[in-house]
Amino acid sequence: MLRFLLLWLLINCFLVSLSSARPQPFAMRISCGARNDVHTSPTNTRWHKDFAYTGGIPANATLPSYISPPLKTLRYFPMYTGPENCYIINRVPKGHYSVRIFFGLVNQTNFDHDTEPLFDVSVEGTQICSLKSGWTNLDEQTFAEALVFLMDGSASLCFHSTGHGDPAILAIEILQIDEKAYYFGPDWGQGVILRTTRRLSCGAGKPKFDADYNGDNWGGDRFWSPIKTFGQQSDHIISVETSIKQASILPNFYPEALYRSALVSTDSQPDLTYLMDVDSNRNYSIWFHFAEIDASIKNVGQRIFNILINGNVEFEDVDILKLSGGHYTALVLNTTVAVNGRTLTITFQPREGSHAIINAIEVFEIVSAEVKTSPDEVRALRSLKKALALPVRFGWNGDPCVPQQHPWSGADCQYDRAGNKWVIDGLGLDNQGLMGFLPNETSHLRHLQSINLSGNSIHGPIPASLGTITKLEVLDLSYNFFNGSIPESLGQLTSLRTLNLNGNSLSGRVPAALGARLLHRASFNFTDNAGLCGIPGLPACEPHLSPGAKIGIAFGTLIIFLLIITFAVCCWKRRQNILRAQNAARDAPYAKARIHSSRDIQMSKHNQGHTRTPTENGRLIP
Repeated sequence: MLRFLLLWLLINCFLVSLSSARPQPFAMRISCGARNDVHTSPTNTRWHKDFAYTGGIPANATLPSYISPPLKTLRYFPMYTGPENCYIINRVPKGHYSVRIFFGLVNQTNFDHDTEPLFDVSVEGTQICSLKSGWTNLDEQTFAEALVFLMDGSASLCFHSTGHGDPAILAIEILQIDEKAYYFGPDWGQGVILRTTRRLSCGAGKPKFDADYNGDNWGGDRFWSPIKTFGQQSDHIISVETSIKQASILPNFYPEALYRSALVSTDSQPDLTYLMDVDSNRNYSIWFHFAEIDASIKNVGQRIFNILINGNVEFEDVDILKLSGGHYTALVLNTTVAVNGRTLTITFQPREGSHAIINAIEVFEIVSAEVKTSPDEVRALRSLKKALALPVRFGWNGDPCVPQQHPWSGADCQYDRAGNKWVIDGLGLDNQGLMGFLPNETSHLRHLQSINLSGNSIHGPIPASLGTITKLEVLDLSYNFFNGSIPESLGQLTSLRTLNLNGNSLSGRVPAALGARLLHRASFNFTDNAGLCGIPGLPACEPHLSPGAKIGIAFGTLIIFLLIITFAVCCWKRRQNILRAQNAARDAPYAKARIHSSRDIQMSKHNQGHTRTPTENGRLIP
């Protein structure tokens, strides 16, 4: 009985552990420009073949750094493909992600290798990177990385041309991390993006990704840049192979190897100082990693130091043994600072003992996530793009209004505070050689105040749905090929001040409501439309029936025509039935007998009529 009970408990514990086991995080890696999946050593990492892009051209790649994944292709985006190009990756589970984009150089004939492509990068509509001149010579700038929440089932990564070369993308990684990873305080959440500014592994000799560290996959496969010294003769390296406790745990899952090396200050320079360039007027989240791996430090109180950032004490009296609980145990400290200048200076200043120590440093810029454009209006603009056959040079990829540095050409944006979203309040696509038609979905841009499509070759009718855009003040459709009549609904636009429909092929009567608006200082132009009539300056309209009356007459005529056809068919069928009945009666046997009898009687009567009696013939001669 006891054995059975123990077995039952073991089985239940096993089932519970299975049910609570954490699944593997979502991971998507794309080898840009590749036609087939690629596996790279030493970890046999799988890179999916290229997909989900909005344009661009695949090409052979030149790797700018030994940090870059060993891939042979890339995708680049010439200016004629539009200023904004994106990868839109669908079916991404909701969650927290590390998104990383590697840059490359095109390796092909007639390409200027000395011209670095300089462009901007955005994730989910928020700009996270702006490449600066010289980036190909700085390993840490050959990729951009950010921690972002993806909550709508997709990921949008866009590349914005700045006029300095064509953006070229080597690879993309989207790696799921823990929901609470890098929690830094009350401002942390879905409205915040952490842009990786610097990750340093102090004392390490080679750059490594987390996969090489054998870290937990929920850590996000981070890259740690090695740094052997903060300055000449200012520090020295110590390292161990001992196992590190409290390292690879929730929620950040740091690899143990990160804590097995460190930089320690010297007697000649007790302060350990690191300087880095940053963007001014930004907030930064800084993470410090410690483990007491120095065997000479045996007791609490033997190594105590302060941590200063730009001269201000952020952590006072840091004692690693005391805070971590013992030797070879990971300790992580985090703080958020506002930086006004362009330099971030981190100083480890000893208080007790003569030396300071640091194992690793992470610096993130805290970026407020951009509010996106209303989804309904984005769909309407995409329908407009398709219907008007918008040239590829316009781009119109990604989000129309964000990042704010790169809105769509021809679309004017306005922030709607009530709805906490961006909306489109103007369309300026005049003289662009557009040859399509104006779709009904245009009316879904309900915040439009101005539409200017003049000087194109747009054909088809003017959608009556435009009359539902109540805020519309300017509608200029002049010098196109619009045909049909002017919709009555345009007369309902009480805010309309300018209406230019001249130079089209419109016909019919100008709606009376529009004609009446001319008395209220509205500027309307209907000229150069041969078929328009009904207001001063246009030909007088001939008497004509209303559309409803025309439909009624046509319907009545059709009914009468059908009745006549039906009557004629009935008469024809009745005549055919009579003829068939007569022919059948003549052919019947009894009818034939009656006919013969009748003929005999008639002949007998005929003969009797011609025979005379003696009396009638006169007296007989004997």
